[in-house]
Amino acid sequence: MNTTRRTALAAGLATGLAAGLAPATAHAAPGRSTPTRTLFGTLADGTKVYLWTVTNGGTRLKILSYGGIVHSLEVPDRHGHLADIALGFDNLADYVAKSPYFGGLIGRYGNRIAGGRFTLDGHTYQLPLNDGENSLHGGTQGFDKRMWHVEPFTHGSETGLVLSRISPDGEMGYPGTLKVRVTYTLTARGAWRIDYEATTDRATVVNLTNHTYFNLGGEGTGSILDHTLELAAARYTPVGPGLIPTGELARVSGTPFDFRRTKEIGRDIRQGHAQLLYGKGIDHNWVLDKGITSTPEYALTLADPCSGRVMRMYTTEPGLQFYSGNFLDGTLVGPSGRTYRQGDALCLESQHFPDSPNRPAFPSTVLRPGRTYRSATLHTFSTR
Repeated sequence: MNTTRRTALAAGLATGLAAGLAPATAHAAPGRSTPTRTLFGTLADGTKVYLWTVTNGGTRLKILSYGGIVHSLEVPDRHGHLADIALGFDNLADYVAKSPYFGGLIGRYGNRIAGGRFTLDGHTYQLPLNDGENSLHGGTQGFDKRMWHVEPFTHGSETGLVLSRISPDGEMGYPGTLKVRVTYTLTARGAWRIDYEATTDRATVVNLTNHTYFNLGGEGTGSILDHTLELAAARYTPVGPGLIPTGELARVSGTPFDFRRTKEIGRDIRQGHAQLLYGKGIDHNWVLDKGITSTPEYALTLADPCSGRVMRMYTTEPGLQFYSGNFLDGTLVGPSGRTYRQGDALCLESQHFPDSPNRPAFPSTVLRPGRTYRSATLHTFSTR
């Protein structure tokens, strides 16, 4: 465990602040309540952005109508104290101008497309280049930078939000009018589920995901390199210097990418492996052993030994992009008032593979009229 972090947490507990949180009496696990909204800010064109709060089963989730962004995700530690385990900002201006996809709802295509270009049914489409020579996360104005219509719901023991928008034909260069519906649900046991649906009137490519930066110790508490991870994947997709997959499905055995047995994230991350040098750390897609499934199946377990928090992920998707926060450079400040530095969080993005539209051997991301794109990912929370 990081010594500085341990000392800071101990000092916080000694003063009754629990690492920057209010006293424990103010952080009893929340029960279920009807989703509520408050004004979070106003965009330059006058559009109002709302912050929606959903609580159930000890978990509190806050979502912005701008970008479908996960603004915060609060879950209890082993002592029942709540902390926000998602990085973000306390103001709209920073989300608009500075965000490295904090908590964003990513589309139309999560991850990278080489050269920002793909060919479908004999026609070549050019997308904006916003990651060197590539297109990343849907382009310069992806779904994480769009307004979403939000409808709250409570059904039985579950509560949540339904986000929807229509992406017009040609938006960011993608063909087809895409109707998108994303449901964020909190269950009675405090699990967080994301269900994605989309239909199109013209053949297109779709790969939706969520880009929450997780730190199970709590936002602003420092490095996640002492977190442990188990990842149910025997293969990954190696990349070239531009972080585009080479097409190989390589075995993780004998590499720093082997998380089949639980290990600390930081144990091998500073090895001189060429793949780690390309991304200044981990920024790779794992090929999940389970493949594509009709219902969410087990993908990983992430745990923080200090707080005792454990998150397990289950997904229908065949891939998982693990990004170790390599480009956090100390210039961004979170709600805690602390800066975010390299390795202060990690992203775990359930997805189809990067650059699949240009890799026929990869699972297809093509969506055609008359078909419905569906994907689901479940996060469960516990302590040990």
